[in-house]
Amino acid sequence: MSTLDTSRALLEGKNADEVVTKALVRDVELPYGAGTMALITLDNGLDHTKPNTFGPHGLLALNDALDAIAARSDLAAVGVVGKPFIFAVGADLKGAAAVSSREEALAIGRLGHHVFRRLGELDVPSFAFVNGAAMGGGLEIALHCTYRTVSSGVPAIALPECFLGLVPGWGGTQLLPRLIGPEKALKLVIENPLSQNRMIKGRDAYALGIADAMFEPADFVEESLRWAAQVLRGEVTVERADHTAADWAPVIDQARTLVDLKLRGASPAPYRALDLMALARTASRDEGFAAEDEALADLLMSDELRAGLYAFDLVQRRAKRPAGAPDRSLARPVTKVGVVGAGLMASQLALLFARRLEVPVVMTDLDQARLDKGVGYVHAEVGKLLGKGRISADQANRLKGLVMGSLTKDAFADADFVIEAVFEDLGVKQKVFAEVEEVVSETCVLATNTSSLSVTDMAAGLRHPERVVGFHFFNPVAVLPLLEIVRGAVTDDATLATAFAVGKTLKKSCVLVKDAPAFVVNRLLTRFMGEVTAAADEGTPLEVADHALDSLGLPMTPFALLQLVGPAVALHVAETMHAAFPDRFGVSENLAELVAADKPGMYGPDFQIDPEVRTLFEGGSSPSTDDEVRLRALRALAQEIRLMLDEGVVSAAQDIDLCMILGAGWPFHTGGITPYLDRTGISEEVTGSRFLEPGVASVPA
Repeated sequence: MSTLDTSRALLEGKNADEVVTKALVRDVELPYGAGTMALITLDNGLDHTKPNTFGPHGLLALNDALDAIAARSDLAAVGVVGKPFIFAVGADLKGAAAVSSREEALAIGRLGHHVFRRLGELDVPSFAFVNGAAMGGGLEIALHCTYRTVSSGVPAIALPECFLGLVPGWGGTQLLPRLIGPEKALKLVIENPLSQNRMIKGRDAYALGIADAMFEPADFVEESLRWAAQVLRGEVTVERADHTAADWAPVIDQARTLVDLKLRGASPAPYRALDLMALARTASRDEGFAAEDEALADLLMSDELRAGLYAFDLVQRRAKRPAGAPDRSLARPVTKVGVVGAGLMASQLALLFARRLEVPVVMTDLDQARLDKGVGYVHAEVGKLLGKGRISADQANRLKGLVMGSLTKDAFADADFVIEAVFEDLGVKQKVFAEVEEVVSETCVLATNTSSLSVTDMAAGLRHPERVVGFHFFNPVAVLPLLEIVRGAVTDDATLATAFAVGKTLKKSCVLVKDAPAFVVNRLLTRFMGEVTAAADEGTPLEVADHALDSLGLPMTPFALLQLVGPAVALHVAETMHAAFPDRFGVSENLAELVAADKPGMYGPDFQIDPEVRTLFEGGSSPSTDDEVRLRALRALAQEIRLMLDEGVVSAAQDIDLCMILGAGWPFHTGGITPYLDRTGISEEVTGSRFLEPGVASVPA
């Protein structure tokens, strides 16, 4: 039985709800008398918000189209293009989550290879016209073609598989390094996915050599057909470098070091991808594709992949439909924003509001020098955006004109939304809101960017406490997508709906959070950090404590995180949490001494443990091993998450995971935190039950 027949038999009836991407074929007479091209349009029949993907039925549909094309003798070439704005974005991830056996996973890999490779093994040249987003298997379709053009307007081209816990398994690891060289290929296969799933644009793809020609969006297909005709007539020649002649080992080794630094061995996918790319230098096409099939089969049946798919679903679906958010029809329009403060956080907020809402933004502060510095920061950042070509000169001038400064809060009189970003002190924030309430309308939303204080207490002395809401951003504001929206005890639905509408316009992923100390991310990170610091206080060597959780592949170690947020901020939050929950949150005396000594953290300028800091922590007499520290921290997290769910801080464990992924940068392969605690048995050990049902974010038993 052939590969196709075997795969068809194994996958028969699978993924019955697949939205099939059809391969629509029409004949196009090429210019200059170059002959007839069979042009395949990939189209799932939906608009651009539902990209073309490939499940078993879509692959078979493309194979049937290629059967019909291969039977013809009158064709000069074959072309592939996508529906408007979309080329294709690869495998159907819903279907991937439903794979129930390694045999089935292997069949999916083999079917994809069987179909896609035909584009590069026809009797006539094939052309991929990348007119829109091309990711994963979508980019791999293009790589199998003989030639490629790309639109300069394409916003996203990527091989994101390692981000999810997979490898580019339909030719990507074999074809891309041979086409553009291993160093450039590693950026797409390894570096970009592990850097918050960074994408490249059409112009970047052309510059890297992925595409042979680039044309503007307005007449992209027409120009691509004209170019293809010139290639067929010999008027345009595409040169291909022989990248296999070079030694790839140093480049692969360097990439492996990068993966070690980022993941510390926690996720198998990038390591498998590196092995496959190393193989590509000498392997035949059959050998390389077979190795991809085996890797794909192993990874499709891994917990890391299931956790990655779960995380992807949270970010793509749950984040767009926040649980518990009121009806959006209750939201009030926001035509002007006030920002109390002109420090770094306030200035970042002012820029974000002006850029996304495109309304006037007024900043206030206590003196002109601070105000000038804050407005100057915004103008400088706008200048950087202009310099990078991300905005036009007209947009830059408009943005600068939208952000103003005022020494009095009277400038907020006609504001619809005022957010404070002043010192993290309840009394200071209460005073600020009392002053703002004197000048704003009764419907103006008052938002606080507090990271740990009670929104209810902040609103208690106001005439209209129902219009106060927590609006907790994460630093850096422009980068981290999470926005914790905190409902105080009397916050009304109109205020909350307005907050969610504003958050969406700011392009943030919003999660509704109950007014509880430190909310979600800071509460969990403080508990987590507290246990690690306590182990160091007890005498655990600082390096052991800091690297005890490396096996999770977190974006940074606990003490690196401490260095980032600053010991003073960490101490303040720890004290706040200790006041709320003294039995679970301690306050490290050594951390307090670190703050008193004005140290930036555990590390010195060389990022080695500061000798003076090491001396501070030498008094402990009960050191722990790295395993003991790791289990201590994870058990504490499991306990805290169960308590948070019991308290109704969020509606479900999925919201905890969403917050940790988007606000703390925890990697997709962990699924946030609850899938990891479930599959390691820590959830049941500590709380008596799992957080998620078996098979959710893990391989079904």
